[in-house]
Amino acid sequence: MSGVAFMTMRTDVTPIVALDVADLRDALAVAAGVGDRCRFFKVGSELFTAAGPDIVRALREMGHEVFLDLKLHDIPNTVRGAARAAGRLGASLLTVHASGGAAMIQAAVEGAGDGCGVLAVTILTSLDAATVATAWGRAPELEIAGEVLRLSGLASRAGAHGVVCSGHEVAQVRALFGDALAPLVPGIRFADEAAHDQRRVVTPGGAARAGARYVVLGRAVTAAPDPRAAMARVWEELAGVE
Repeated sequence: MSGVAFMTMRTDVTPIVALDVADLRDALAVAAGVGDRCRFFKVGSELFTAAGPDIVRALREMGHEVFLDLKLHDIPNTVRGAARAAGRLGASLLTVHASGGAAMIQAAVEGAGDGCGVLAVTILTSLDAATVATAWGRAPELEIAGEVLRLSGLASRAGAHGVVCSGHEVAQVRALFGDALAPLVPGIRFADEAAHDQRRVVTPGGAARAGARYVVLGRAVTAAPDPRAAMARVWEELAGVE
């Protein structure tokens, strides 16, 4: 089956490949290695700090969409300006921390404009309940799902396009907010793959069945011997979801 066929399969889930590399050259090499089996790439803090807006421009010139995963967290006016710059740069998605509050999220939405969807990060998939409780000064019996839903409520009221949560909470987010919030699920791994530094992981098919709108794939694709074959496996899993 050709790459084009994979790109046109019927699915409501959009896969995004994370360019978690150190410079522009390596990022473009990863994008080229994946080929036409993915047209949406994540640019995170490491790569954006190294390559700046040039990496977004380069990917856009290649016809790709860009998820600018900067997890902004600052005063509303500063976040509004940063989101405006991201929108003008051509990013399709931008992250802010939901814990920055509704006013900050709303400022990001206003700054980003109609062409760039703001996603509010709830609880990072690298964190477990004990770590969150310690960091936030909360009771040890803190429940991750409850915190995710609380922060998702802030995002919804602020007009965010969606939220970032793990595959373990996405079904509850969908049940409570329906189509009002588009869930993006990072920490995607194949069933036979190690979790690495992630705590709350899920397979592409598992995330899709739970209601994810976007899934982010890192080492599952980029560290694979054949990234194109790995993406083919992703599309096969997504196509098999009822």
